[in-house]
Amino acid sequence: MNNIMNSLQRTLTALSHKEPDKVPLFLLLSISGAKFTPSFKSDKGCSIKDYFSDAEQVAQAQMAMLERYQHDCLYSFYYASAELEAFGGETLYFDDGPPNAGAPIIRSVKDIADLSVPVPQEIPVLQRILKTQQLLKQQAGDNVPIIGVAISPFSMPVMQMGFEGYLDLMYKDQDSFNKLMKINEAFCVTWANAQFEAGATAICYFDPVSSTSMIPREKYLQSGQTIAKRVLAQINGPIATHMASGRCLPIVDDIAETGTAILGVSTLEDIRDLKQKSAGKITLLGNLNAVEMRRWTAEQVETEVKKAIAGAARGGGFLLAENHGEIPWQVPDKVLMAISEAVQRWGQYPLDWIDDDAG
Repeated sequence: MNNIMNSLQRTLTALSHKEPDKVPLFLLLSISGAKFTPSFKSDKGCSIKDYFSDAEQVAQAQMAMLERYQHDCLYSFYYASAELEAFGGETLYFDDGPPNAGAPIIRSVKDIADLSVPVPQEIPVLQRILKTQQLLKQQAGDNVPIIGVAISPFSMPVMQMGFEGYLDLMYKDQDSFNKLMKINEAFCVTWANAQFEAGATAICYFDPVSSTSMIPREKYLQSGQTIAKRVLAQINGPIATHMASGRCLPIVDDIAETGTAILGVSTLEDIRDLKQKSAGKITLLGNLNAVEMRRWTAEQVETEVKKAIAGAARGGGFLLAENHGEIPWQVPDKVLMAISEAVQRWGQYPLDWIDDDAG
C-alpha cells in the first residue's frame, strides 16, 4: 500500500508516469461554485453572473467544493469569453449554463489591424481571476494544484469572429491569419504567465479547433501545432492541452511534441486506445461523459469510473476527469459525490481488481 499523498504529490507522481497512492480526480468545477455561494436573494446560491463578480466568493466556493468532493484540483477558470472581454467583446449570462461570447468583435479582416495586445492586469474580469488564484494559493499552498486557463491563439478566433468567418480566414487569407495569430499569441503568453505569477500551478491550454473533429491532421501540423510549439515555449510553467470534447487520437504524438504535459481527451474515443498511444509520453485527462453524467445513477457512476480507471490508470499517466473541461450546471451533487466515492473505492493503487474484473 502506498503512503497517503496530498493532491499535488499525487498529481506529480501520475505525471511522472508512476503510480501514486490513488488515481487523481480532477473535477473541473466552475459555474457550479454559484451553488455554494449564499445570496440575499436565495438560500440555494447566487446567480452565475453575481458569482463571477467577486473573486473572494469564487475562491471560497472552490475551497468548499474541494472539501466536499475530496478531489485533487482547484479550478480558477471563470468562463471562456473572459478573454474576449479583454479584446473589447461582451459576455452573455445564463441562469443554468456557462456564460457565452457575445457578438464577434472582428466583422471583417480590416478589423484585425485595429486590434492590440490586451494587458491582463487592466481587464476587470481578468483581474478577478488573478485575485482568485492569489487567494487560492494563500489557502491551499503547495498541497493542491491550482489550474488556470488560457485559450489557444489558434482557437480564440472562433469567439473573435465566428466559426464560419474564421474558417474563411484560415484557408483563404494567410497574411491576415498570421497577423491575428501574432496578436493572439502575444496575449496568450502574457495571460498564462500572469496566472503563474498569481499562483496557478498549471495552465489548461484549450485548443478545440486543433482537434481532428475540426480540422485534418495535415492542417493541424501546419497551424495549431506550429502555434502551440511557439506559445508553449514562452510560458513559464506546465501546460495541459485540452481538446474540449474533440477527438485527438490521430494526433496524440503530434500534441506531445508541443511540450505539453497533459492531454484532455474525448469520450468519443476509447480510453484504452488513447492510453496505448500516449503511454510514457503524455498524461491523459478524461474521459467521463460530461453530458450523460447528469443522468447517471450510482450504479452507472461506478461502472463508468471503473471503466476509465481500468482503461488508462495502470502505470500512472492518468488523471480522471470529465471530457469537456467544465462540469455542466445540471450535474447533481449526488453524482459528483458518487464519482468521488467510486474513485476512493476503485482508484487505490495497486489496481489489482482490474485483472479480476476487467480482464
